[in-house]
Amino acid sequence: MPSYIIVILVVAALIIFPVLWYIATMNSLRRLEVKVNESESGIDVALTKRFDVLTKMVNTVKGYAKHEKETLENVTKWRSGKPRSMSMEDKQEFMNKMNALQSGINVAIEAYPDLKAQQSFSSLQNSISDVEEHLQAARRLYNSNVSILNSRIVTFPTSIVAGMINMQQKEFFEADIQKREDVKIEF
Repeated sequence: MPSYIIVILVVAALIIFPVLWYIATMNSLRRLEVKVNESESGIDVALTKRFDVLTKMVNTVKGYAKHEKETLENVTKWRSGKPRSMSMEDKQEFMNKMNALQSGINVAIEAYPDLKAQQSFSSLQNSISDVEEHLQAARRLYNSNVSILNSRIVTFPTSIVAGMINMQQKEFFEADIQKREDVKIEF
């Protein structure tokens, strides 16, 4: 084999391999950047879920608690007798309501009010726990992806490619003071 062919192959190898390495490294960094952006979106999804689920659950539990409070108050009134100041129409309406209540409430529940609101409160507690765990997982995934990307950006020789394509380190997730506060649940 002539020496000029060997020189051409060596020169080609010295050009082709660095170009291929540059392209592979750049693509790797871009894929990591996409993973960071995707995991950041996961935090947004988790925060939205937190707001939506907890808002709906709290409103549901509030409604159930109010309904059961009114139900128990009505049963108590019914047990103590019909108010004497009611008109005959009011008494008839009251009796109709009490008949409807009586069909849905048994004596054990009246004596020991373990009503559905308790199940709703328990469900709310489970939902809060689930939503918070989902949010924590999203934050951990984001920070893990940022750590991998930042490590690659600052490590030689990948740092050369990162500098050439103007890739900057990403910030780790740190909640703002307002976002660090938990959702306020008021009854």
